[in-house]
Amino acid sequence: METLEESELCFPQLLNTSCMKPQRSHFEAMLTYVLLFSISLLTAFLNLLVVISISHFRQLHTPTNLLLLSLAVSDFFISFLMLFQIMLIDGCWFLGDLLCILYQYLAYVITAVSVETMVLISVDRYVAICDPLRYPTRITQKSVKICVCLCWICSVISPGLNLKDVLIQPGRYNSCFGECVLVLNFISGVIEIIVFFFVPITIIVLLYMRVFVVAVSQARAMRSHIASVSLHHPSMKVTAKKSELKAACTLGVVVFIFLMCLCPYYCVALTAQDNTMNATSTAFVICLYYFNSCINPMIYALFYPWFRKSIKLIITLQILQPDSCETNML
Repeated sequence: METLEESELCFPQLLNTSCMKPQRSHFEAMLTYVLLFSISLLTAFLNLLVVISISHFRQLHTPTNLLLLSLAVSDFFISFLMLFQIMLIDGCWFLGDLLCILYQYLAYVITAVSVETMVLISVDRYVAICDPLRYPTRITQKSVKICVCLCWICSVISPGLNLKDVLIQPGRYNSCFGECVLVLNFISGVIEIIVFFFVPITIIVLLYMRVFVVAVSQARAMRSHIASVSLHHPSMKVTAKKSELKAACTLGVVVFIFLMCLCPYYCVALTAQDNTMNATSTAFVICLYYFNSCINPMIYALFYPWFRKSIKLIITLQILQPDSCETNML
């Protein structure tokens, strides 16, 4: 009986203070390990391809792609957060209180960067579609770099407000050894949900609603113009520029999937009792959010020919050739 009880403890040597392991079959645990580890490696590999592609080829140094680069970097770091999540599969944290804080801090930073980058992407597409004549002067590489830097700086600083208690006293909210929990007070929880959920999602939804309304009206105007010109001048061919509309649709898919993966996390956070978020109650929604980082590069591969071409050049090591950064990618 004693052996059975000890096997259910995270730290058998600490009978009175160790956390209990949740009831889970060995097959289920191993399947989860393999699945999360595979997704983590795939996420790191695919996002590394995006980072190398946009960083290496000069023709891809556009304002929109710089935003995609920031998103890919944050998604790349999420692959490491998934490794931390693997540690919590058995319901036990074996890495100590300091690494528990590091995990929570990185999760805050990466989540904030992803959300803020999505807002910037929505603003970029809004200006490109709704005010195309001023887009080259308003959205420049310099302005995008400044916005991305501010995004990362604010995201690195902001977690200190919610984590200041555990930064001062690591493990203060743990009820037993082997636990890694985050407890938010009411004010901090409300501020986090408003700043990192309601406000960004409201901005993203409103901007994209406007983008697609304008995109549909532009598409109709183009079709009527082409029909009119073809009727009066049958020999004249008119082609409509579709690059901005296609980019809006592609990034719209990215934003939509991001929201679908992020919303369940905050829904669980809103319904959590006593504002206590532990690994057991939020494991599924956290993994769903992390999996979104693996989906984004797949979307680029489906919709962006330049990404498929860059993958071929990277895998075949042609990027190591002199002046490969000047390759025509478009």
